[in-house]
Amino acid sequence: NRLFVNIKVDREERPDLDQIYQTAHQMLTRRGGGWPLTMFLMPDQVPFFGGTYFPKQPRYGLPGFIQLMESVAQAYRERRSEIEGQNEAFLQALADSVPNTVASAELGLAPIGEAVAAIKANFDPVWGGYGKAPKFPRPSELEFLLRRGDAEAQEQVLYTLRKMAEGGLLDQLGGGFYRYSTDERWAIPHFEKMLYDNGPLLTLYAEAWRRTGEPLFAQAVESTVAWLGREMTAPEGGFYSALDADSEHEEGKFYVWTPAEVAALLSPEEYAVAAPHWGLTLAPNFEDHAWHLLVDQPLAEVAADIGIALAEAEAQLARAKAKLFVARERRLRPGRDDKLLTAWNALAIKGLAYAARVMQRPDWLGMAQAAADCLRERAWREGRLLASYKDGQAKHNAYLDDHAFLLDALIELLQAGYRPQDLAWAQQLADVLLARFEDAAGGFFFTSHDHEQLIVRNKPAYDNATPSGNGVAAYALNRLGHLLGEPRYLAAAERTLRLFYPAVVDQPSPYASLLLALRESLQPPRSVILRGPQPELASWRAAAQAAAGPDDLLLCLPPELTDLPAALTKPCREKVSAFVCAGVNCLPEIVQMHDMRAIFST
Repeated sequence: NRLFVNIKVDREERPDLDQIYQTAHQMLTRRGGGWPLTMFLMPDQVPFFGGTYFPKQPRYGLPGFIQLMESVAQAYRERRSEIEGQNEAFLQALADSVPNTVASAELGLAPIGEAVAAIKANFDPVWGGYGKAPKFPRPSELEFLLRRGDAEAQEQVLYTLRKMAEGGLLDQLGGGFYRYSTDERWAIPHFEKMLYDNGPLLTLYAEAWRRTGEPLFAQAVESTVAWLGREMTAPEGGFYSALDADSEHEEGKFYVWTPAEVAALLSPEEYAVAAPHWGLTLAPNFEDHAWHLLVDQPLAEVAADIGIALAEAEAQLARAKAKLFVARERRLRPGRDDKLLTAWNALAIKGLAYAARVMQRPDWLGMAQAAADCLRERAWREGRLLASYKDGQAKHNAYLDDHAFLLDALIELLQAGYRPQDLAWAQQLADVLLARFEDAAGGFFFTSHDHEQLIVRNKPAYDNATPSGNGVAAYALNRLGHLLGEPRYLAAAERTLRLFYPAVVDQPSPYASLLLALRESLQPPRSVILRGPQPELASWRAAAQAAAGPDDLLLCLPPELTDLPAALTKPCREKVSAFVCAGVNCLPEIVQMHDMRAIFST
């Protein structure tokens, strides 16, 4: 405080500042960013020095933080004019990093195949995933490969999802995925659980189950939804942000075990199954003193080794899980970040809605709708979306990600269970995106036109821990535009794709979300609208929801609905009909369920 005005920023509530100064750090230091990030700014907010981790005292070849502050303050006093001159050039370079020229070349599908090939080349054939440790789940990349990759890429994704679900990345007792794996085997995680990971992973695992019917994928979805409901749902209906990695000042302490602890809680029969299955018979896998539970030996092998039927082994393991879970609940819990962040809630709403649709779980749909209602009631004020809610107070004007992710989530929610208020809100959000975020030159700024003035307005394009706001905006606007026949939304999506197309062509693989939008822009999604009386409509809906994949747009419109948009106004006859279109090309009205099923197989 003697030398500086110190400002601590919550990067989750102010991602605009985080983006700007992470980029600035990389430009100033020519090194990657990270957290914690320390940036030294001039009074006009322009940074002139920064770094990530600085120890309190000098060590590891790094200056001590107190020593560093003295040096920076001295440089500011003695070399201020030099710093100001440097900052002019730096500001120009920062502004030049924001694209503002729409490509004249025709959009094409070639970057999609190139991205698939580039990502596939980094596949780990032993443990799954891409690259080396630490391994992150990277759901945007996995979804892109599953939906747009060839058969080899799709099998890579399914293999990766199996390894993640059997490994230590998934909480084997309580559900929910941890942040990342510290090793290449998905064995020992960083024990933090983030809402923004688990929402997209729900979508992925539900789609993997739809394609394969494998129980492992269904179990991952079911346990993660149970965790969301039990530990992450606020009384208002929305979802909390994260669970800390540590408790009692030790990372992972809440989650790890010793064989003696487990044996004391289980019957001999239960332990005989659980111990080899979870690797408790091996050396400790966590910091040389504890065991983090993961699938070491398949249950069928365990059953064969001890001479019992697989069904009996499954029953013993289920009892063991229940007992250990109850015992674990008595431990001191990790801290919880109880902010309700709009963007992260939207990712969870989408994942829940898609899982509810393909796995026929109306209770999960209810959770997703309750979370959407929470955001509408508490974070939507007179046409303005807010980014964060806590303790009865919503604050911070929402960013591009909040609007784009929520629009995308509402489109998914409409497919799982149509509600007029969700469609109306989706249209309002789309209009806000165009009015307050779109650049006339194409693409969307991360902050709105009336946001406080910062040193630059970014247009985020590539995926990070969360998807690209521009990619999701283009994808969702394109889908809503086709659903409603609204050319404004389609044109905005195309302008966005044209703006970023040169960067995507140059290096496609970091742009998974934009590539998904590119494919749907060039090959419009198939929309299927069901209309007719109950209860027949319910059976058609169940058949369609079980068959429709993520590329389809499916709406089930009960007969009592009125005041529908023109594009959704279909005749309601004595029997159910299906109306199928792809872009402006529509099939004749379908009146037989087997004909509708055949549509989804093409």
